[in-house]
Formats: sequence, C-alpha cells, structure tokens
Amino acid sequence: MSQDPKARIVTTRFAPSPNGHLHLGHAYAAICAHDFARAHGGRFLLRIEDIDGTRSRPEFVGGILADMQWLGLCFDGDVIFQSARVDSYRQALEQLHAMGLVYKCICTRGDIAAAIQAKAVRHGPDGPVYPGTCRGRDVPADKPYCWRLDMGKALDRAGPIGWTDLIAGDQFGDAAQFGDIVLWRKDAPASYHLAATLDDAADEITYIVRGKDLFAYTAVHRLLQNLLGLLQPAYWHHELFCDDNGEKLAKSRSSAALSALRAGGRDGKEIAQMLRSGKLPLGISLSNS
Repeated sequence: MSQDPKARIVTTRFAPSPNGHLHLGHAYAAICAHDFARAHGGRFLLRIEDIDGTRSRPEFVGGILADMQWLGLCFDGDVIFQSARVDSYRQALEQLHAMGLVYKCICTRGDIAAAIQAKAVRHGPDGPVYPGTCRGRDVPADKPYCWRLDMGKALDRAGPIGWTDLIAGDQFGDAAQFGDIVLWRKDAPASYHLAATLDDAADEITYIVRGKDLFAYTAVHRLLQNLLGLLQPAYWHHELFCDDNGEKLAKSRSSAALSALRAGGRDGKEIAQMLRSGKLPLGISLSNS
C-alpha cells in the first residue's frame, strides 16, 4: 500500500534488542532517529525487539531505558515490546502461506554447508545463498522446521521493488540476491525481516532511520510490504559510528558499553552532543578491552 510519508505525521523509532549492553553506535542511531523526528515536529518511538527468548534478558531492558534517559532522549508513548505481537507475525505468515509463497525447511546448518560444498551457489550480502533444498519437497512432520519465503514466486507476485532514501535518492532493490530467506525460525518466532517490517507498519513509522549497514535489506522489507499490503515508509540510512580500524561498533566485538560510561560518571547529554557533531567523546575508548 503506497502513501507519501510526507502526508503523515513524521514518526521514527529506535529498536534495540535486549541481548547485551548498548554502545556508542547504538547511541548515535538513537540520536539520529530522535533528532529527525523532533526537527519535523513528529513522534519518536522506542521498540524493544525481545522475541529471541534465549538471548533477551529483562536487565538489559532496564539498561536501555536508563541509557535513553542518560542521553537525554525522550520517546513518545509507552515502550513497545515485540513479544506482545507474536500473534500478528503468525497471522502474516499464514497470509503468505495462503498465497503459496512460503515453505517448510528442515535443513540444519550442516545440511546447508554440505549442499553448498557439493554444488556451487551464488553469494549474497549474507554469504552463500540457501540452495533451495526443501523447496517443493515433502517435509516430515516430526522434524523441526523453519519457514522460508519462496523468493522467485514472491518477486513475481510483488512486481518491481523501489523506495526513497533521503541520502541515496530513489532506489530499486534486488531482493533476489538474498535467496529464500527465513521468515519464521526453528528456535524462535518471526525473523527480523518479518517482525520489523510488520512492526514498522503497525507503529505507522514514516521514516525508518537506521545505519547504512542495513541498506541492502531494504529490498527484502519493501518486498514484504508489497506482498502484505503495508504502508511504505521512506528511509534514511545514516553513516555508521566506527572504531579506529573502520569497523562498526558491535556487542560481539565488546564495544564500550554506555552503562560503563554512566557508571563512570560521564555526562550522557554532553556525550550525545559530541556524537551529533561527529566527534568521539574525549577520553573514551571504543572497546571494553
């Protein structure tokens, strides 16, 4: 469903996962989304992406809220939790199933690795593309399975995929480069692609403000929007806050946590202003090591 984002109240969101402490890269992303909304008299929402039950922890939710207050970033309305929306994700999956666009996949990582080794496959932004082993075959009911999108059928049904990026301009994406993506996981509910796309529609997000590392995924999200008849937002993929080696900050690389800076007595609002200016806050290492 297409509608000019300019015709609606500007609404942005910050959507962290409570599986670790936030770092300066998260702070920069939150500031970009917050400031964009405030500059346009709009709304800024906080959404917690907590459907990964094996990694999400309540104490990290509390840390996120403390970090936001410390940075001086006020969000509108109540905190939104993905875990309260699993039924809506399931309904969307059922809709795609009724359209004949998804299939069950029982392949393990080992199965996929063996299939790729046996036959060369093309590579996408996430590495080797799933070879479609389970597409069109009967899957035993007693084995764990995920649901994959039949990318070829989905693209035939959806038509051309385009969107507007505030920096890069009008775009036409290639969702096919990702192959048959997982929409529903074996070990958790909906994948990031399905859940985030549905959440952004439910929250009436008009501008998705996020890092440029997610630029390529926009084609997948626009595809799902087309298939499910969702409102289409505009996008701003901002620059990433990187370490001295040019690598983006990440929890997996033990980037310096905001909670540690808070505990150390640093002024969060001062740090936020320095991040807005593109400068590294003085005396702060980008690594916890």
